[in-house]
Amino acid sequence: MTSNNFLISIVGPTGIGKTALSIKLAKYFNSSIVSFDSRQFYKEMTIGTAVPNDEELEAVQHHFIQNRSIFEDYNVGSFENDALEKLESLFINNPIQIMVGGSGLYLDAILKGLDYFPKVSGDIRTKLNTELEEKGIKSLQNQLKKLDIQSYNTINIENPQRVIRALEICIGTGKPYASFKNKPKSVRKFHSIKIGLDADRETIYNRINLRVDVMIKNGLLEEAQQLYQYKNLNALQTVGYRELFSYMDGNCSKEFAIGEIKKNTRRFAKRQGTWFKKDPNTLWFDYQTDINTITGQISDKINRIKHE
Repeated sequence: MTSNNFLISIVGPTGIGKTALSIKLAKYFNSSIVSFDSRQFYKEMTIGTAVPNDEELEAVQHHFIQNRSIFEDYNVGSFENDALEKLESLFINNPIQIMVGGSGLYLDAILKGLDYFPKVSGDIRTKLNTELEEKGIKSLQNQLKKLDIQSYNTINIENPQRVIRALEICIGTGKPYASFKNKPKSVRKFHSIKIGLDADRETIYNRINLRVDVMIKNGLLEEAQQLYQYKNLNALQTVGYRELFSYMDGNCSKEFAIGEIKKNTRRFAKRQGTWFKKDPNTLWFDYQTDINTITGQISDKINRIKHE
């Protein structure tokens, strides 16, 4: 690759401090920030998705934050096209750009490109959505476990969209969803440098529990109540809203729902760790590492790549 463009992406479990680091790095490299958080795209979802606050948004130019509506049909394929186009324009003015978020699939789409999946009948998805409504996600998880144990063990099985997507390919093609993945991808016109933030499990879980408490204090329940009538939309099939919708349906107490948000967010963080640690080239740092140490290692890596 002859490109002198560098994309620095920041990964790690939810609540670890990725947003704060992204702003420090963007200021250091005088760059913008492109979000690959698949829930922060939606302008109706603010508190439950931990969107950067006004001060953070004003500190550095952000892209793909609350730029869509929950009523729009927006997916990872659309994001891949939009984000690559945005990055191409950003690289014109600055050869170093920052990406940050928690959606591993969306980052992989930018860095490596998407896998190709055959088209299958829309009736399959309709039936699976009906089954989700009538029997719950456990029924779909059990089906996926039988049809494609590899995907069952690697995708976020608490996310109904991910489970249904894998199942519709399994059912529609007669082949495991996993068999269509990891084919040769497109070559990108930039070098990728991936930074990871991490901490011990107890610290991560404590930060998540505290974060959920803050979200509730800041009005997450009220935000969910405003969105309740749209609870079946794909964008709202996510941790933080789904549990509160269950409370509003009378299926559990508010305290139980909050406990479930914490538990499911911890599970999500564990899956994020598994996903992001698959890449041996990621530079991992403790979440409390001094910014000068991080920028120093990034700069060293950029210089090495330039001289290869």
